[in-house]
Amino acid sequence: MQEKKQSKILRAMSQDGSARIFVINSTEIVNEAIRYHHTTPTASAALGRTLTAASLMGVQLKEKNNLLTLAFRGDGPAGTILATADYYGNVKGYIQNPLVDVPKKSNGKLNVSAAVGHGSMTVTKDLGMREPYTSQAPIVSGEIAEDITSYYAASEQTPTLCALGVLVDVDYSCKGAGGVLIQLLPFADENTVNLIERNAQFLASVSNLFAQGKSNEEILALAFQDIPFDLFDEISVDYLCDCSRERTGRALVAIGRKEVEDILKEQGQVEVCCHFCDKKYIFSPEDCEALFAEAEKNEAMAVESNSD
Repeated sequence: MQEKKQSKILRAMSQDGSARIFVINSTEIVNEAIRYHHTTPTASAALGRTLTAASLMGVQLKEKNNLLTLAFRGDGPAGTILATADYYGNVKGYIQNPLVDVPKKSNGKLNVSAAVGHGSMTVTKDLGMREPYTSQAPIVSGEIAEDITSYYAASEQTPTLCALGVLVDVDYSCKGAGGVLIQLLPFADENTVNLIERNAQFLASVSNLFAQGKSNEEILALAFQDIPFDLFDEISVDYLCDCSRERTGRALVAIGRKEVEDILKEQGQVEVCCHFCDKKYIFSPEDCEALFAEAEKNEAMAVESNSD
């Protein structure tokens, strides 16, 4: 059996402490998303860039139980595009209209901006507190990378350079995908900043670089050309959906008994399809009754415990 390839994220920092950099080859993540969602090339590019960005943002979380959700809600035909990342950079996501098809740009490139449209992007961080932290910013271009850059500048006051790319092959698979996220740190040296701005030209087509077989380290060297840096680590990341029958059952209980009974009367069973991996869970009338009986039993025990 052939071993499954994995995407990788590399983390480094300039030796003068001016900037940190994250580089990801997300080709396998995007291919997994394409397999799950059966996307058109434009949808693959939009979802792939969002997943790539979410992974780069996720590895900046502080605690292992933290989660980050990146959502684009534009008025374009793609609809909502959403990706969730964990502390390790693993991601899952979906696009509301996986069959979106818009004309290409005049230069022949996929028109992700037209597919996304105007609207808002939201970053939600679940940091284990009572309420998650949510920040919203307008979609400035719909190209995803520019929107991420704008978000960091406006919402986190962090000067950021973001490059994202997804190259779709003729068979609709992902030929190369990845991203670079560079963030300036407080009191950044002006010479280092100027070099980063100069080197940004080398990242104009990051997906082509990965499609050509460039490694994360080679792309890091391009981004930090003439800038001494320390390489921290390179970690494997994946498209990882953690859905389960148990979790889906809890979601059914949350919907409410009446709503579930209405579905059973109409369809004879309840079929729940995971947004992220397209896995289907079937619940019979007996399954649903058992779920609600268990939930009511637990609720009664909780009330009794609180009254003691």
